[in-house]
Amino acid sequence: MDTQTRFAASLKLPFPLLADHGGTVAKQYGVFDEDRGLATRGTFVIDKNGIVRWTKVEANPLDLLDPAEVLKALKESGV
Repeated sequence: MDTQTRFAASLKLPFPLLADHGGTVAKQYGVFDEDRGLATRGTFVIDKNGIVRWTKVEANPLDLLDPAEVLKALKESGV
């Protein structure tokens, strides 16, 4: 957990990161790569009711953070 805390702080991320040892959550979100034994990185915007409102999965999550794209998707979903 300390690693994620330092990483998030170094990037000034305003959201929590998840340490998913064993891939339990990654499997639930469909991003666990069984062949490699680890998750593909991704960004998920989850509302206060636990509904996933926006998802983008790629190798580098820092390339995923396009606020305009996220806001457009949230508006289209009615949030």
